Amino acid sequence: MSQLKSYRSTIHRKTNETDIHVDLLLPTGLPHDAAQTISISTGVGFLDHMLHALAKHSRWSLTLTCKGDLHIDDHHTAEDVAISLGMAFKEALGEPRGIKRFGYAYAPLDEALSRAVVDISGRPHASIDLGLKREKIGDLSCEMIPHVLESFATSAGLTLHVDTLKGFNDHHRAESAFKALAVALREAITPTGANDIPSTKGVL
Repeated sequence: MSQLKSYRSTIHRKTNETDIHVDLLLPTGLPHDAAQTISISTGVGFLDHMLHALAKHSRWSLTLTCKGDLHIDDHHTAEDVAISLGMAFKEALGEPRGIKRFGYAYAPLDEALSRAVVDISGRPHASIDLGLKREKIGDLSCEMIPHVLESFATSAGLTLHVDTLKGFNDHHRAESAFKALAVALREAITPTGANDIPSTKGVL
């Protein structure tokens, strides 16, 4: 991977429903002593919390703001934020050359345990099973939580499998899933020291 590449992206996505700004810096572009910065404001507190966990454990520096039509509900905000973040990730990573490509991780949170498996494949696919039972966590509809992960994977061009394996507290189940995804993504973009495209096709 080129040492001159910044691994940074800035996305502004505006629709009739949301106005979103994302500034993302991946850890491969950070000096070892650089401070990680995270600032997230979507108007949906639990969504902010999940994205903060994702950024923190991915070691991303992330600034994200969204002004959405929350007077309707949380759907457009959650979905569009995930789409925008996926776009930012794909742009920041650029050509997936010289990376591991695959990543997996288990993350516990007290009684909950989740597993995430990532393939930076260029083929969007998401299989998400969090087993959430509540209608909402804070102001975020539980039905939107897997949809956030699906929308991120589709926009980023990832194959993504996330399963919560155990746990009775839905907050813990959801948060452990985002933490597992974070660690799996961090693993998948780790440089290998090679300069090849990690695919028998020669492209991803």
